[in-house]
Amino acid sequence: MSYAVKNLNEGDRELIAFRIGDQEFCVNIMSVREIRGWTPATAMPHSPGYMLGVINLRGAVLPIIDLAARLGMKPADPTARHVIIVAQVRRKVVGLLVDAVSDILTVTDETIQPTPEISSELERQFARGILAIEKRMICLIELESLFPETESEAA
Repeated sequence: MSYAVKNLNEGDRELIAFRIGDQEFCVNIMSVREIRGWTPATAMPHSPGYMLGVINLRGAVLPIIDLAARLGMKPADPTARHVIIVAQVRRKVVGLLVDAVSDILTVTDETIQPTPEISSELERQFARGILAIEKRMICLIELESLFPETESEAA
């Protein structure tokens, strides 16, 4: 699956929207390297519970993260319908297992509303805002906050 990046007006940003269960999330498109189908991962001993294992991506070892489990949701039971978003998080490349990629959104900073104060501490830790678009509520995730330096080094 490949997408062409459009010319953006100043202040616009593009986000990749995806589903986990019945919720929608999005990340900055500039963090996304590629989107690929599910490939079974080889489990790694003593890895965090949200790490499914590793796969071989064109000769490189790619850690696969169950994003649902990392977000405190019910862990995924991967099927052929799941996809892996290959993303750059700081200097590391990781695969994020999600149910499906749903959209590419072009938004402005004004479109992004703050995360509600009543959200859980975990949500406030990773959520950078909420987008209310076409009767959809989409949570903007900051990947760097999901994988602190020490954890991404371990992965």
